[in-house]
Amino acid sequence: MSEYTPWTEKYRPRKLSEIVGQKEIVSLLTAYVKEKNMPNLLFAGPPGIGKTTAALALARDLYGENYRDCILELNASDERGIDIVRGKIKDFARTVSLESVPFKIIFLDEADSLTNDAQNALRRTMEVYLNVTRFVLSANYSSKIIEPIQSRCSVFRFRPLREDETREMIARVAKEEGLTLDEKTVEALLYISEGDMRRAINALQGASMHGKKITSEMVYKSASRAEPAEIKEMMELALARKFVEARKKLHKLMIEYGMSGEDVLLQMYRTVDALEVTEKEKVAIVDKIGEYNFRLVEGANETLQIEALLAQLLMVK
Repeated sequence: MSEYTPWTEKYRPRKLSEIVGQKEIVSLLTAYVKEKNMPNLLFAGPPGIGKTTAALALARDLYGENYRDCILELNASDERGIDIVRGKIKDFARTVSLESVPFKIIFLDEADSLTNDAQNALRRTMEVYLNVTRFVLSANYSSKIIEPIQSRCSVFRFRPLREDETREMIARVAKEEGLTLDEKTVEALLYISEGDMRRAINALQGASMHGKKITSEMVYKSASRAEPAEIKEMMELALARKFVEARKKLHKLMIEYGMSGEDVLLQMYRTVDALEVTEKEKVAIVDKIGEYNFRLVEGANETLQIEALLAQLLMVK
């Protein structure tokens, strides 16, 4: 492997038995492989938790090393129109499998990006070619998949990975790459990943560019995140009515870590529970964070809005 190979690809599980976490789902998919039969599938859940990996591992276990000839993999966020369904998908769906497994697989990644017209065209295709083709759809938001398609699929809801599962993978990657991590560094990786394995591995690879001994500071900087203690300090300064100091801290975070306004808001939201204030004051803080997040989404100036939020925190006490 080249040293520039993304570690998320280098350490991607190739078989269902190698997947970390999602044990119930892996168990059911393994049963499909043994039976050499399966329904249409819908994988739903947040990014970076193994949906695409599970689909490709399922195909590899079903068809062996020639699995690429039996699966059509499309990213629906790039090819999302009705023409794709009527053309590429329909052409592949109508052909017969030449392997021992009597069907092929069409894998639509990020299927929640398909237009409504494309989804309505897809539902008929799924019915007509069910004897020779199975569909596997992956979506971050299952609510964006129309009900007729959901009813044609067995829905598997992937959950964010638990801390022990993420630790297991981090330890494996560190051992393979000869990296030295202390507990504080592992905690930093867990904090920024939030159950997203891809984010954790990418942050670890970015930090490894600085050396074999990885520190928590390297991890936070490579992931463009501030240390939780710094966010907490900034919020406590604002709550203590020290607006100028809080504002200086904000500018330091946004410049040193290259954080966007939304990144700062999300970390402030995650820090609320750690603040030594009353429940009523925590409610007021969360309410203000939600209001200013809406303003940022609407296109307001992020620096001005975060400073205004810090000013609002002075009123909470």
